[in-house]
Amino acid sequence: MLIKIFSKSETEVSNLGYGCWGIGKAFWIGADDNESKRALHAAIDNGVNLFDSALVYGDGHSEQLVGEVEKESGQNLFITSKIPSKKYEWPAKDESTLEESFPKEHIIECTEKSLINLKREYIDLQQFHVWNDKWTDNDEWKEAVYQLKKDGKVRFFGISINDHQPENGIKAGKTGLIDSFQVIFNIFDQKPADKLFPFCKENNISILARVPLDEGGLTGNITEGTHFHAGDFRASYFKDDRKKQIKERVDKIWQEVKEETNSMVEAALRFTISFEAVTSVIPGMRTKEHLLSNIETINKGPLSNDLIERLKAHKWNRNFYK
Repeated sequence: MLIKIFSKSETEVSNLGYGCWGIGKAFWIGADDNESKRALHAAIDNGVNLFDSALVYGDGHSEQLVGEVEKESGQNLFITSKIPSKKYEWPAKDESTLEESFPKEHIIECTEKSLINLKREYIDLQQFHVWNDKWTDNDEWKEAVYQLKKDGKVRFFGISINDHQPENGIKAGKTGLIDSFQVIFNIFDQKPADKLFPFCKENNISILARVPLDEGGLTGNITEGTHFHAGDFRASYFKDDRKKQIKERVDKIWQEVKEETNSMVEAALRFTISFEAVTSVIPGMRTKEHLLSNIETINKGPLSNDLIERLKAHKWNRNFYK
């Protein structure tokens, strides 16, 4: 497994991380705990050491599974979590204040809950699950970060940037308290490469690239006839004529990548790791089969510079989360 150094440390993390939203079951249909644990163990056995979870993923269920597997494996993993806004907003509304969203006691309380779920004494990387840079000058969040690090309960702190707002975190990054940004980055949404990536390279801040497959849109498997069960958030994500739009755009991308890759999934994953600023890409994986396929893909390394340049033409400014 390819590895990179995390932020301003000597800690090594795998270039492929494990996105753990899907194994929490909530908002996803079809996750099975036994299969999830098989996939998690297979990940560890194959050199994956970064596992990205959150307190709200299945109301702690995802964290509990990750914690169980870590203990069973006997390995010391790099485990991340996220603190939800106290208002449970995704993304944070512009009018929301830090006092309403992330008061100091809420930051600490949520971290304590995650530690219980994980059966751990510390979290490697704790993250704000949403953010608004206008909160940066408020000292309350900084006091919580200092205390959690001082008490040994958090090693690193980061921000999971709001959907499609890659620059909404740079101001906080200038405080020196942010070790990483988690951001949507894929062939459709390439905006992080414009300003966020150069800032992070200059300041040695890690990037965790989430949603590399556009919630399934970049797998090549979405057609107008694709059906999602009620309760699966993708039924909303791909509502109305969005499946048709996806299919038309992915067909064009495939014509660009087919000579260098064997599938759209391969093209999408290798695209994300083709950027030096990206420390780890964290696709959601619920089966051992998907995990092993993704490991094989990542280990092929970056796409050619020529193909990366040509893929710039496929940027797509839209927000399917609305």
